Amino acid sequence: MAKHKFLARLIPPRPTFPHDASPEEIALMQEHFAYSQRQFDAGRVLAFGPVFAETGTYGVAIMDVDDVTEVHDFMSNDPSVLAGMNTYDVSPMRLAGSQPPRET
Repeated sequence: MAKHKFLARLIPPRPTFPHDASPEEIALMQEHFAYSQRQFDAGRVLAFGPVFAETGTYGVAIMDVDDVTEVHDFMSNDPSVLAGMNTYDVSPMRLAGSQPPRET
């Protein structure tokens, strides 16, 4: 069965986040990072990280899964979502090309 690609977007609690994050929010984001890293190491997440847009920072993950329910399972079990701090949305995508990470 072919895998499907999805773009998951982690939406922060306010446009100024993380610049004005409380210590509790920072701790949740550290849990979020560890959780995302485990999913990356397991091969479900192809890439992830923050996006620093002019309208505010948000997170993205590009996922390689059997179906969209895996993406919703991953996102809904994110510690920052479980705590009610962040929300998320999911969009299917077609990966037109990719490269392995480059040495910097």
